[in-house]
Amino acid sequence: MLEPGNNSELPPIPGKRYFTIGEVSELCGVKPHVLRYWEQEFPQLKPVKRRGNRRYYQRQDVLIIRQIRNLLYDQGFTIGGARQQLTGDVAKNDVNQSQQIVKQMRLELDEILKILRR
Repeated sequence: MLEPGNNSELPPIPGKRYFTIGEVSELCGVKPHVLRYWEQEFPQLKPVKRRGNRRYYQRQDVLIIRQIRNLLYDQGFTIGGARQQLTGDVAKNDVNQSQQIVKQMRLELDEILKILRR
């Protein structure tokens, strides 16, 4: 599991529609209880809840979680400051999310290229 001070690359997001809380935990480098807490603190996080109150996150949720993680752990924002960053600069957030999507697509295309070269 990644710790707050660790700047390791996060794994690429698989091409799935829904992710369990355990999968999101691995993809974003935070523990499940932290994800549940962030759901209370950040109104942007709204995972789909199904049978037995099980959470299912979508790709957009994973990108938001990675952005929150970056604000809190890498840039040193408080919860309140990160919340303001996410709600205040909508255009800036769209650019950040677009950059994350492009980065993710590049990683996925590199993986496909490696497979095709075999």
